[in-house]
Amino acid sequence: MRKKIGLIILVLSLVGPGLVASKDDLWKDGLTKIRVMTEFIQKQYHQPVSLKKLEEAAIKGMLRTLDPHSYFLDPRGFSRLTEEYKGKYYGLGIMIQKQGEKLVVITPLEGTPAWRLGIQPGDVISHINGESTKPLSSYEAMQRLRGKKGTSVTITIVREGLDKPFDLTIERAEIPLNSVRYAFMLSPDVGYIFINNFAETTTREFEEKMKMLTKKGLRKLILDLRGNGGGTFVQAIEMADEFLPRGTKIVSIKGRNPYYNREFRAFRNNQYEDLPLVILIDRGSASASEIVSGAIRDNDRGLLVGERSWGKGLVQTVFPLAPDAAVSLTTAKYFTPSGLSIQRDYSHLEDYLFSRNVSRENREVGYTRKGRKVYGQGGIEPDYEVKFSYKPLTARMLLRGLFFSYARKLVKGETSLGRNPAWKNQTFDIDFQADERVIHDYQAYLQSMKFEYKSQEFADSLDQIKRELEREIASALFGLEEGMKVYRLSDPVVLKALEVMPEAEKMATESNNQ
Repeated sequence: MRKKIGLIILVLSLVGPGLVASKDDLWKDGLTKIRVMTEFIQKQYHQPVSLKKLEEAAIKGMLRTLDPHSYFLDPRGFSRLTEEYKGKYYGLGIMIQKQGEKLVVITPLEGTPAWRLGIQPGDVISHINGESTKPLSSYEAMQRLRGKKGTSVTITIVREGLDKPFDLTIERAEIPLNSVRYAFMLSPDVGYIFINNFAETTTREFEEKMKMLTKKGLRKLILDLRGNGGGTFVQAIEMADEFLPRGTKIVSIKGRNPYYNREFRAFRNNQYEDLPLVILIDRGSASASEIVSGAIRDNDRGLLVGERSWGKGLVQTVFPLAPDAAVSLTTAKYFTPSGLSIQRDYSHLEDYLFSRNVSRENREVGYTRKGRKVYGQGGIEPDYEVKFSYKPLTARMLLRGLFFSYARKLVKGETSLGRNPAWKNQTFDIDFQADERVIHDYQAYLQSMKFEYKSQEFADSLDQIKRELEREIASALFGLEEGMKVYRLSDPVVLKALEVMPEAEKMATESNNQ
C-alpha cells in the first residue's frame, strides 16, 4: 500500500503544483476536463501523440461505459456499415477464407471482375498490392481488396499446377452484397431460404426468391436466421410483415426521446400470411433476427427450431458526426408483441459476450396470443431445441481448410481415388454420399498433409466428417448452392424443422382463421 501512495506523490511532484492548482476550477467542467487532459498528454507524454487518436479514444471510452452496442465508427467502420446497409460494395467479387496462413478463394461471384478474369476456387492470394497476406485476417484482406469505385488493386495468385505465381491488376466494380445467400427446394413442396443479415435490399431479395421457389412448387417454408447478427430495424419489420395479417403487432420500442416511443404493426396484405413457417435460430441470431422470430412466436404464427438466440433487445441509431465518421448510439429498447424485452443482462461484459447460461428464474413472463408462456431478458427460446457444435477434430479440419482442398483435388483427379477410372466415369448427383472409398482417400490426403489425429477421434467425428466432405465435393461438382443443399439435407436442425412442419401447417391454418 505504501508503494502505491509513494507513486501517486511522485506523479504529482512531476506534474508540478502549478498545473494542479491553476486547473482546479476548470477541472469541474466536464468538457474542460477532456481538453485539459488532452493537452496535458500531448505536452508531457514521452513521445508525440496524435490529437485525433486521443479524441477518438475519449469518444470510445465514453461509449464503452453505456452498453456493449454503442460504439464509435471511424472512416473504415462507417464505410463497412454503409456497405452492409446499402447491400453493395466496390471490389473484385470473390469469396475468400483464411486457411492457416493461406488466403484462399472459395469462389468468384458470377459476372464480377474476378469471374471475368478467370480467378478459380482454390486459388491462393499470396499478396495484395505487394503486401503478403500471411499475417492478415480474412477481414483485413477483405478491407484491402475493397475500395472506391474505379480504383484498381493488384493481387498475386498462386495456382496449383502452375510453376510461378502471377499478378492480376483488377479494377474495382460495384458488387451486390446479397443478404439472401441461399434459396432452394428441400423437397417437392418445402422451400429453404437463408438470410445472412438484414440490409436495405433484404425484403426485395426475399420476395424475388419466394417467387422463384413458388414456381418450383413451394407450399411450406424453412427460414434460416442462424448466425444472422441483425441489421436494419425497418427491414426486420418488413420481413415479419410478410407472414402476418394486416394490423398484427410486430414490435414496440421505448426510449427517453418521445420519437422512440412507437409501436409497429403489419401494414400490408401479403400472400404468405397462411404459409406454413418454421424459423431456425441459434446463439448467433441477434437483434433484427430476434424481432422477426419474436413476432412470429408471440403471434403463434410459426415454429422456432434450434438454440436460444443471442438476446439483444436494444435499438441503435447511427448519427453521422462528419462525412466519414459516426456514432452508433442505443436510443431505445424494443419489446416483442407479448410486451417482453429479450435483452440479456450485460452488467458483467465477459458473461454477456461468452456465456449463454440463462436461467428462467426471476425473468419476466409473457404470453403469446394463444396463451403460451414465454420468457424475457434472455433471448428468444425455440419451440424445439436442437443443439449443434463441431467436434474438436472437425473444427481443426475446417480451420485448416482440409475438406475444401481435398474436394478440389479429388474432382480434378489429383488423388488416388480421383485418378481411378471407375470413380471418374460414375454419374454424380446431389444424393452422392461419402462412402468408404472417399473416407480412405481423405485419410491418405490427411497423411500427405502431415495432419495428425487419433483413430478414436476420427471415429467419433465420422458423421460430421462425412457431411463436410459431401458438401465440399458437391460444391466442387455442382456449385456452392447445390453443396449447401446437400449439407442442409443432413443438418439435424433442418431435419427437425421438416419433422415438425405438420404442426406449423396447423398453426398457419389457425392463425389465418383468427
